[in-house]
Amino acid sequence: MKTLHRYLLRQVLATLGMTVLVFTFILLLGSVLKEILPLLVSQQASFWLIVKAIALLLPFVLAFALPMGMLAACLLVFGRFSADHELTAARANGISLLALVTPVLLIGGLMSGLGGLMNLQIAPQCRVAFKRLLPRLGLENPMMLLSEGRYIKDFPGYVIYVGKKSGLEKLQDVRICHLNTNGVTDTRIWAERGEIVADAANKKIVLNLFEVQTFNFIADRWQPNSSQEANLPLDFESATRNDEEIKVSDKTFLQLCDELEEYRRRGVDLTPIHVQLHRQVAFSFASLGFTLIGIPLGIRAHRRETSLGVAFAIVLVLIYYAFIILGQALETRPELHPELILWVPNFLFQTVGAALLWRANRGG
Repeated sequence: MKTLHRYLLRQVLATLGMTVLVFTFILLLGSVLKEILPLLVSQQASFWLIVKAIALLLPFVLAFALPMGMLAACLLVFGRFSADHELTAARANGISLLALVTPVLLIGGLMSGLGGLMNLQIAPQCRVAFKRLLPRLGLENPMMLLSEGRYIKDFPGYVIYVGKKSGLEKLQDVRICHLNTNGVTDTRIWAERGEIVADAANKKIVLNLFEVQTFNFIADRWQPNSSQEANLPLDFESATRNDEEIKVSDKTFLQLCDELEEYRRRGVDLTPIHVQLHRQVAFSFASLGFTLIGIPLGIRAHRRETSLGVAFAIVLVLIYYAFIILGQALETRPELHPELILWVPNFLFQTVGAALLWRANRGG
């Protein structure tokens, strides 16, 4: 029995490592292509800052890759185990399936514990740190804070438009609206060209503008005023200060508990907080549910092909995540109890998996 347990553990752990790497790479690739690669290609951030950004994304991606990898590993290992008639040989020697898979179920439980740590604490913290890292790259290269052809409202009191960027500092067709305390434009600035300089010591960036035309709104009319150049300091700290703006979906479990008490004190609808709390906890049990259903389905499939096993795993994962997406989409409908919908896939997968495993143990 110990020999069989060691054999299965080696197979499951090796396959788990491979499938987690594959799923992590696929999920990480999407985030890298969307948010990080453009910065690297355009040389708007150093290589090591890009590495740091990817490292901060890893825990968030692993929270999804671990249960997916566990499911794929069970399907592949027990599919081969059944196809090679090793299960038949074990049963012929009086070894029950439940006794055989006990270590694998323990691995599923451990993966759920690790997933819980990721979901409740590590992944939300890293996700917030990642979101804060990208804007703060502006002190290394402030040019990334000004996008071409877009009105930028990140700096308090100003709306900035840049027609074209060239090199690391040069700007062309710069248009700026200064807003008064009522949020109404009282000054318009247009510059043929300009440059942006970082003042890291004071955490500011400075726009040096050349060939400037200024229009002031005085006596109900715009009055022009031309000058050769102008310097416009912008508060970088205000543009990147988002400590208080953490989304509910990016909060840790303890932060959500504090938020829940605050919402309750204010008399605000608690459903969005309940949904996020239940999502974090419910999703932590995904690895155990996938293990329970993956073992009997792998045995029944009798397949050795890796591609079919991975495809089957993706289909089951999509079914699982469909309930998660549905629950989150209904967070504004408290009468439907969306927080309970998040537990449906766990109940479904674990109940069906336990039933199939019990049936397979009896030789069905």
